[in-house]
Amino acid sequence: MKKYSTNFIAIDFETATSLRSSICEVGICVVKNAKIVDTNSWLVRPQNNYYQEWNIKVHGIKPEDTENAPSFNEIWNNIQNKYLRKNNTFVAHNASFDRSCLEKCADLYNITLPTINWICTLQTARKIFNFESNKLDYLCNKLDIELGKHHRAADDAQMCAKLYLKQLQMQNII
Repeated sequence: MKKYSTNFIAIDFETATSLRSSICEVGICVVKNAKIVDTNSWLVRPQNNYYQEWNIKVHGIKPEDTENAPSFNEIWNNIQNKYLRKNNTFVAHNASFDRSCLEKCADLYNITLPTINWICTLQTARKIFNFESNKLDYLCNKLDIELGKHHRAADDAQMCAKLYLKQLQMQNII
């Protein structure tokens, strides 16, 4: 398996609590041949629609925003059918967090996950940059990547996709 891809889905999860299975928003940014072709997000009703105050302060999503939203298994079924059949590479900033969220929700909802190849822009940043910070918004700002609303899933997914493409360019891969 090659260590890079120009066809991928950047993905980001926001959680309602400190539990990784409490996904309250999913964002994806689909990239084909190094070009962004689609960005989307879905609010998700976490189990019991319970939120911790800290998480609300981070992303601004509240229980009333998700009380009528679909559960994760409904959203995942849509993502899997529409996007994953064409591409099984996920790019995420701090992929261990996003991977863990996906795995914990899969366990909670008895979802069998397909094989997914994960690429982490945080790990790549630590290898190729010598900045004070490797946070997503900091890196995007330093590299002149347009910032979206940080900690909203679609914007973070798109910033991650652009960061990964920039990392590939800086390494003369694309």
